[in-house]
Amino acid sequence: MPSFPVFWGLEEFESLPEEPFVFSVAALSKRIKQCIEESFSNVRVHAEIVGLKKHSSGHLYFSLKDSDEEIFLNAICWRGTHTSVALEEGMEIIATGRITTYPGRSNYQIIVTEAEMAGQGALLKLFEERKRKLAEEGVFAKKLPLPKFPQKIGVVTSETGAVIQDILHRISDRYPCSVVLWPVAVQGNTAAAQVSQAIDGFNALPVEQRPNVLIVARGGGSLEDLWPFNEEIVARAAFHSRIPLISAIGHETDTTLIDYAADMRAPTPTAAAELATPLRSQILLQVETWKKQLVQALLRISEIMHMRVQNCHIPKLEYILQPYVMRLDDASERWAQSFQKAILAKERGLLVSQARLAPPKNLLTEAGLKLDAIQKQILLLLQRQLQTLQNRLDMSAQNLAQNSYAAILKRGFCLVTDDAGKGLKSAQDVPETPLLLHFHDGTVPVVKT
Repeated sequence: MPSFPVFWGLEEFESLPEEPFVFSVAALSKRIKQCIEESFSNVRVHAEIVGLKKHSSGHLYFSLKDSDEEIFLNAICWRGTHTSVALEEGMEIIATGRITTYPGRSNYQIIVTEAEMAGQGALLKLFEERKRKLAEEGVFAKKLPLPKFPQKIGVVTSETGAVIQDILHRISDRYPCSVVLWPVAVQGNTAAAQVSQAIDGFNALPVEQRPNVLIVARGGGSLEDLWPFNEEIVARAAFHSRIPLISAIGHETDTTLIDYAADMRAPTPTAAAELATPLRSQILLQVETWKKQLVQALLRISEIMHMRVQNCHIPKLEYILQPYVMRLDDASERWAQSFQKAILAKERGLLVSQARLAPPKNLLTEAGLKLDAIQKQILLLLQRQLQTLQNRLDMSAQNLAQNSYAAILKRGFCLVTDDAGKGLKSAQDVPETPLLLHFHDGTVPVVKT
């Protein structure tokens, strides 16, 4: 048999023996496995993920397929393998790994050692698809207000690097308060799970230990570097957070899904610290303004009360009693006249009776008794009327005493006069001479300072 080159993978054999070696099936499969693994120990495959299944052990089993061909390549991604993004069904990736065969089935497969999205175009397409899906579910609709004066701030970021230091320094400068760091990976295939677990972990704390606001932050980077914050589990964790959440991922031009789901988006981690805290100098200025307004309000109230006391004139007692005295005089005069008229009428009647009848002694005696009785009734009626008027007069005098000048002083007020006894109505009227404070139990001299 003539010699001719035969290629086994990347190895070239110049010739085969005249009599071909006879393999067993197992030996041939082993030889093929050896040749394939030696020839394709490190390959990169651009394909689409189909039939993705995650085993309970954490390993991923799927197939790689060209977008326009029905050719499949079985693939295995062991747990712990580095991938820049979490692998999903239909994702277009570039898989790096080695080709091997499974002798028991005589087929080949790729053991994936690294996986990345196939270019920014594929990433942006997946980003828009997820954004549209989450928006339709209302994940971006809920917005909680940020607290004005937080006592504790939770930060989800890497414990190393400049981000956490920038946040701590900015908070310390503006509004010193307690800061709790939940360290996470901010890049790689485990970052999304750690970030979502950190957000859920803060929300699971007891209310008294829970931060008032959360900051999820990361420095700048490529689209692939920031991709963990475009994962659905991160956006949903931000949506379900009962603690107001500020996202600060990358630079101002970078936008991730957590930015849409967060209650507030900051262009940088430093800006997030500023959004989460008030400026201490502004708070002190506002407190001082409120203090001045309160003092002015109290002074105004004091002036109004002082004017009311000064304008509270107490009339003289005779002016209050004068109407009642006049009414009493009128009543007394009317009753006296009525009494006289009654006596005259009785006298005239008696004279008429005397003229008509003989003046026997017994008739005169009887008439005298009746006259005495009438006089007593008239006097009793007059006394009752006078007593009623006297009671009204006493009640008016009592009301007057309760509202008198002395009674007002007993209730805690005092009258301010100059040394001549002239009352002062305004602070502008206060002279340089000594003042007198008149209380209900005495007078106290004071001097203006």
